[in-house]
Amino acid sequence: MRKDVPEGVILHIMSGTKPNFAVLARQFECDYRTVKRYYDLGLERKLDKLKQRRRPKSTLLDDYKEIIKEKLALGCTAMSIYYLISKKGYSGSYTTVKRYCRKERESSIQKATIRIETSPGLSAQVDWKESVRMVNNTGEVFFINIFLYVLGYSRMKYLQVTVDKQQKTLFDCLHQAFLYTGGVPEEIWFDNMRTVVDQSKTQFTRVVFNEKFRSFSKDSGFNPIACRPFRPQTKGKVEALARTMDRLNVFNHEFEDFTQLDQIVNEFNYDLNFEEISQGTMERPVDRWTKEKMSLKKLNSEILFPYSEEQQDKRLVSKESMIVYDYHKYSVPVKYIGNRVTVFVNENILKIYDGETLIREHLIKGKAFNYHRDDYVEILRSDVFAHLEEDELEQFVDENLKAYDYL
Repeated sequence: MRKDVPEGVILHIMSGTKPNFAVLARQFECDYRTVKRYYDLGLERKLDKLKQRRRPKSTLLDDYKEIIKEKLALGCTAMSIYYLISKKGYSGSYTTVKRYCRKERESSIQKATIRIETSPGLSAQVDWKESVRMVNNTGEVFFINIFLYVLGYSRMKYLQVTVDKQQKTLFDCLHQAFLYTGGVPEEIWFDNMRTVVDQSKTQFTRVVFNEKFRSFSKDSGFNPIACRPFRPQTKGKVEALARTMDRLNVFNHEFEDFTQLDQIVNEFNYDLNFEEISQGTMERPVDRWTKEKMSLKKLNSEILFPYSEEQQDKRLVSKESMIVYDYHKYSVPVKYIGNRVTVFVNENILKIYDGETLIREHLIKGKAFNYHRDDYVEILRSDVFAHLEEDELEQFVDENLKAYDYL
């Protein structure tokens, strides 16, 4: 109950004057009927009883609350906790236990949100700004999606324009976000999007991530967390970033094509990180990022490239057991003849994959023909040189590889 209104009407009751309910209501910023109610109670001498502080009632659960908190911290279910405390003397209902467990879990989520606010390298939040309608200088309409990524401590942001929200696109965006921000946080918060969550197996209280996404998160080194539906406060930072995207509307009729639109978003991303002050921290994101990036995990880009088709370069293995890359030939094991393999270059090393399996590595030297010795032996043994003895074949291989090096 309000304490100020009764104090306001007591003087009138003691003096025997009837107050102006409308005037008092404006004074205490409440409804006039509230003032009248307290005045009537005062006349009936019930106001003192109403003002008495009510003591919280004891419940059957009071003696077991500490046990419940301990078991919830271990991940126990409400039913298992109810079973345990029933053995210890609890005589209340399961519904009461379940309601209390739910309240404690919600409190834990709020505490986790506070932890995200203050811990460098702990978390990031991800979302999409979907179906953004932009019009160029000739009246052509572009519908784009903008991938949104923000680090929890520094508020360092990464934006990427996409034409779809497929899983391979999500993987590519996350990979680029890790590169841009300098590493991988401990955990990343997502909505229950189809590219992340197996919706057929997910229930309101239990989220199941789809297998490929779980594999990606494991290889990347972060723990995925799916936010509960209808709780936007758990991803408040990225929700705020989504609202900021409305500022792009000013660029309608100011760009020519998709390339210029992408450049506008990139420049906007730079300004948000390096020029503007974050309302949440009252600092530039880049200033806090200087500290946060030291706490981020090191990114292994090589292990992530098979997840994104845009980064995969497919090559057909010829009958010579060779693939062509940058006008030069590189060998692979004979068994892959006729297959399509994936090539990836990292620090002047050409890596060749069959699916996710690394089958051969070559140092890029600019030679026309690049044989791995094992492959060359295999190739010769499978063809016209099958009749040679092992020593003769080895000698022939050594001589010919020297000739190829000369060429």
